[in-house]
Amino acid sequence: MRKNARSIPVNKFGGESGESITIERISFEQLPELGEWEQPERHDRHSFFLLEKGNVTMEIDFQQYKIHSPSVIYMHPDQVHRIIGFENVTVVAWAANNENLHPGYLKLLEDIAPAAPMPLNPEAYALLVEAASLCIRLTERRKDQLYHSLLKDQINALVALVIASYLEIWAPTGKLSRAEVVTKAFREALALHFRQLKQPAKYAQQLNLSTPYLNECVRNVTGLSVSHHIQQRVILEAKRLLFHSDQSLKEIAATLGYDDYTYFSRLFTKVSGMAPLSFRNKNLD
Repeated sequence: MRKNARSIPVNKFGGESGESITIERISFEQLPELGEWEQPERHDRHSFFLLEKGNVTMEIDFQQYKIHSPSVIYMHPDQVHRIIGFENVTVVAWAANNENLHPGYLKLLEDIAPAAPMPLNPEAYALLVEAASLCIRLTERRKDQLYHSLLKDQINALVALVIASYLEIWAPTGKLSRAEVVTKAFREALALHFRQLKQPAKYAQQLNLSTPYLNECVRNVTGLSVSHHIQQRVILEAKRLLFHSDQSLKEIAATLGYDDYTYFSRLFTKVSGMAPLSFRNKNLD
């Protein structure tokens, strides 16, 4: 059931302590009622979950995943997710904000997001368990003079191992073509500016390219136009807000940069095949 909320809840790791890096190993059995676990949320930082034992069913941006151990899950701060069910789970959960992640690793995380949960082979799993266990042991040495530096370095090593596992599957082989480089730059700009910029020409201007050339590159790599990608990103965010918040359609349209909410409603219907309020009502119990 969708929880009434004015906006999508954000889970602030570290709680009242305000810790910028957190890691812990958690074990729990299947519960009759999931309670707050079942409510959708975002995280306030990049978060990772190493599923050592058991099974978890999660919904991530309207896609349901049945995750079996051993697996790793990376969650970008933009992504909205909720737990649907779990059974006999042991998981290592860690999170870090942008300031504590190596800039190169942060760039790679932006490149691979959104990433689906990934099963691990025995070698990758054993290495991650060893690195995670060392991180957890370091959290017990808070009085050490270099505590934060040690923990930061080890967390970054752990994040690098996760990225490496994803890149084995995700990364293209060989040098990127010019079209792939342009498309990658467009996707990065889209992630930052989709609320403000809606026209392909604006993105071409950002990238110092002509609009036809940008469209040609993106279409050659993805098979879809720049306009298609812009609309899909906007409508994904609209779906998140329609399902996970109680904001009105007019408020959601304004949040996403549309002063004319009737136009936005027509766009949503065209792209998703369903009117906004029908989408909201369909997903209510």
